[in-house]
Amino acid sequence: MGLFDFFRRPPPIRDVAAFAEFIDGNAAFLVQKGIYEYARARAGHYSKVLLAEEGFLKAVEQARWQAYPLGLAMVGEMAEGLLRPSAGDDRRALVDTIGAVVLDVFDSYPLPSVPGGRVAWQDRRVELARRLNLIGAHARKPVKDIPEPYVQAYFDLMPIYERLRAPDFQAIRNYLRVGLINIHDVLSDRLDVPAVLADLLKQRLE
Repeated sequence: MGLFDFFRRPPPIRDVAAFAEFIDGNAAFLVQKGIYEYARARAGHYSKVLLAEEGFLKAVEQARWQAYPLGLAMVGEMAEGLLRPSAGDDRRALVDTIGAVVLDVFDSYPLPSVPGGRVAWQDRRVELARRLNLIGAHARKPVKDIPEPYVQAYFDLMPIYERLRAPDFQAIRNYLRVGLINIHDVLSDRLDVPAVLADLLKQRLE
């Protein structure tokens, strides 16, 4: 990387490959950042000790993988909302194609170490597919409202004892809302809507 590369704007997103990469990276970032920051905040002065504990690191690893499909669902719905106004009569095709793209992202990873193993991981895929399919059944949501169906499931995955988590539900809800709004703003700035929409619909026909 050159000296001034840091200051360059990220390239526009003009095809399905770049679109999928954005969804993948930002879904992972959204859920992982929340888990780590919450754990650090809860541990306070002991955060360095906690984050060095093998048992805790294993719990974090499991939590972030279990939360990853939730991140994919949220970022996928947000991305569909950006493209929907330009889809016209192809709205259902758009929902189906974005769903297929998101599921391909999910399937690109080997089976992670999660409680319940392969069966539980496949159950999460089924639930992700169901959530993605439902995008087409309702009006486009404000970005801040997209996380709402996922907040409880995400909150329950936090690697902190349940009795210590109780007062923090609203903070986690606000984190997801603000985080997804920030991701939306970045995607809005980078997304070449006509190019990506055409590439998505083209892939559906192939």
